[in-house]
Amino acid sequence: MNENHIFFFTATIVEWKHLLKPDKYKQLIVDSLKYLVSEQKIVLYAYVIMPNHIHVLWRIIEPNELSAVKRDFLKFCSQNIKFDLEKNHPNVLELFKSNRKDRKYQFWQDRSYNTPLHNRNVVVQKLEYIHNNPLSKKWKLVPAPEEYFYSSAAFYLKGNVDNDFITHYIEET
Repeated sequence: MNENHIFFFTATIVEWKHLLKPDKYKQLIVDSLKYLVSEQKIVLYAYVIMPNHIHVLWRIIEPNELSAVKRDFLKFCSQNIKFDLEKNHPNVLELFKSNRKDRKYQFWQDRSYNTPLHNRNVVVQKLEYIHNNPLSKKWKLVPAPEEYFYSSAAFYLKGNVDNDFITHYIEET
């Protein structure tokens, strides 16, 4: 797989549970993405963090490998969510018990979705999908994409400089 492409990445919480509803968990994911950018593991183009899944547009920076970046990102987020649940919400933690031998708890579904985007039109389509996710009939979280805080929409639609860890997709497509 050519890792020079921009990838559309989706990870979902097991059984579509709304584990990511608390802002502290959404912020943990944003901070993790910022870390990956600062450590020059990824270029981040877009993201949205929903109550039970995340969507990201990113490019992996060589010599990093996509599989390792995904694994480390999801593992870090899981561990930190687990630590918070152990301390503050042990009853919620029990909902994520796993029968697997390699882990006691599982937060993310086993297979995250990852696909390379081969041209600018597809990148734009995925970018719009990501930014409109909070407005979908199912969620109705905000009336406009740029009003959803845990998304890169404000970066694109309002030029929000608070999202300085995001790279505009036009710079690389």
